[in-house]
Amino acid sequence: MGTTIEKYILAIITKEKEQVRGGGAPVFIATNDEELQRTAFLLEKILDGIAHDLENGSMIIVKH
Repeated sequence: MGTTIEKYILAIITKEKEQVRGGGAPVFIATNDEELQRTAFLLEKILDGIAHDLENGSMIIVKH
């Protein structure tokens, strides 16, 4: 039986790096909307999480 991480922010993807402060999740900086969406999609699959758009130029990947 493996260990799983749940109910945490696994990653942050943002175009607005000034809005993100250091914390427990890795931060990925995107330069445009396409890169933001693509990075979120890939991380969602890799981390087996769910992407949520914060509608402020940032997205988070969480595990429910």
